[in-house]
Parts: sequence; structure tokens; C-alpha cells
Amino acid sequence: METLRRLLPSATSLVIFEAAGRHQNFTRAAHELGMTQAAVSYAIRSLEEQLGAPLFHRVHKAVKLTEAGERFHTDVAIGLSRIQKSAEQIRAKGREAIVTLAASTSFASMWMLPRLARMREDLPDIDLRIQTSVRDLDLDEEPIPLGVRGGDPAQWPRYHSALLAPEVISAVASPAFIEIHGMPQTPEHLLDLPLIHLEEPVREACDWPEWFASAGLRYPGHSRRLSINDYVLVIQAVLAGEGIALGWEHLIEGQVRSGALVRVGGHVLKTSMAFHVVWPRSRELSSQARRVRDWLLQEGQAATSRPDADYQPRRTGVTSSWKKRK
Repeated sequence: METLRRLLPSATSLVIFEAAGRHQNFTRAAHELGMTQAAVSYAIRSLEEQLGAPLFHRVHKAVKLTEAGERFHTDVAIGLSRIQKSAEQIRAKGREAIVTLAASTSFASMWMLPRLARMREDLPDIDLRIQTSVRDLDLDEEPIPLGVRGGDPAQWPRYHSALLAPEVISAVASPAFIEIHGMPQTPEHLLDLPLIHLEEPVREACDWPEWFASAGLRYPGHSRRLSINDYVLVIQAVLAGEGIALGWEHLIEGQVRSGALVRVGGHVLKTSMAFHVVWPRSRELSSQARRVRDWLLQEGQAATSRPDADYQPRRTGVTSSWKKRK
């Protein structure tokens, strides 16, 4: 290799020579490479001096490979082509190891982050990139292989989908709030307590009037209320003892198990909607993206089937009056 280093000035000179020989024109080679014609001419002259033989016949406004140049160009073109293919394969494998998942901030912070350590253990060779947005991203345009969406898959004809979690909504409070206000046993008891409202900026979401309606009650509203447009902040407000909020079971189940949140009111709303992992029909998933998808679905199934003997809801409502979820 030391001999080769002395024989050739640089790999760049070979790239320039290959383009010049392929075009049989220094100007077109310069345009392709983003260089000046003078720079191409200088590089070729330096290569010829290094090799000790002319590579081009130079005539008026034209160049043509010499016999030695023809032989050398064939070998250089084959070598560079193989190097390019090898580099592209290496790069493709590196990119394949990075899998992007599009999701809401609430899903990313409350469902995904608590599971990241387990994912790294189960899929140690995959780097996950989580991309959050206030609206569902178009995975074809981004392009992103996987996303999590709530709603009805019939509304997403361009995507494959698989069930991650059903939509189940209960009311939750903090132990500190319950210690001050007592434990609300029925939905009626919640009507006189401070309720925290989620005001979704783009995605549609179940609200207190709908939740109460599923329990057979009309929510009269309050003149003073706390409204927040980010679900993560809603739950933080609940943890701070500011009031009671609606809790999506797939997001809060960990905090309920730990005791940080307590279900209150004795009523659970099970809607006809659900949360799904989605991926575009327009292209095949990489092997790494398929593994992430399958891991997400296994985690969702495990969480859904986990018994929760400490909570027995008084009644269950069902609704299907809206199209999209967080």
C-alpha cells in the first residue's frame, strides 16, 4: 500500500479521471463534479506526471483517451464502482439500524419512555428515533416507517395498522388530592370537584361532557376551570394535586400501578376507538422497523392483558361519536 501511495497522488484524482474519461470532455466532467474545467485539467496533468505517461490525446476543444488511458480507465471505473456499491451497502445498513417512530408527545413521554430501557435490552442493535408532533404526520412524505395513531383505521386507507391498545378512559386524581377532598365513589361526586380539562389543539379527544354523558349524566360546566392544551401537563397538574383529569389507561397504567395516580368516580368509558401502530402501504418495512413494530405490539398486548384486581369499575359506557384520538 505504501507503493500505491507513492504511485497515485490521491483518490480524488481517480474520481476526476474516471469522469473525464467517461465524458471524453473535461468541461462536462467539471460540471458533473462541481469543479472548474481548469481544476479538472490540472488534476489530470498531475496524474499523468505521477504515472509517467499521457492518459489523453488533447486536440482542439476535445480530448480522447490514449491506449494506456483506455486500459487504466477500465480498471479505475470497475474499482470505483465496487467501492461505491460497498459504501452504499454499509451506509444502508447503518441507516436501517435507526428506526423513526412518529407519535404524540403524550404517547412518547408516558408510554414509550418508561419502556426504553426494556427496548434497548430486547433490541440492542436498533437505535430508536422518536418524532413528536401536535398532529399525525404523513409517514409517506416525511418519510417515517412507523407511527402511532388513535382512531378508526378505516380513516387511514394508505396505511397498514395493528392494534396497540383499546381506548379506555377513567377519572384519576392524586393521593394528596383524595386526602383533602375524600375519595369520590361515583361520577356524581366528581361534579362538585375541580376538574382539569384537556384542550387538544389539533387531535380530537374525549372531554368531560362526553365522559359524563357515557355515565348517564349531564355535565353543567363550571365558571372556574383549569384548561391545558398538553396532556403531559394535564397529568402533571393532577400529580400536583390541582384536580381530577381524564386518564387514558394505556398512558397512565404505570402511574396507577405505582400509586402516583388513583382512579376515582367508579366509572370507566370504553370507546369503540383504539390506538394503533401504523405503517405506509407504499413501501416495505425494513427488517429493523418490523422488529420495532412487533416489539411495540407485544408491549401493548402485555399491558392490555395485565390484571388489575385493585380496581372494579361500577359501570362502563361506550361511545363512537368522534373520529380521531391522541
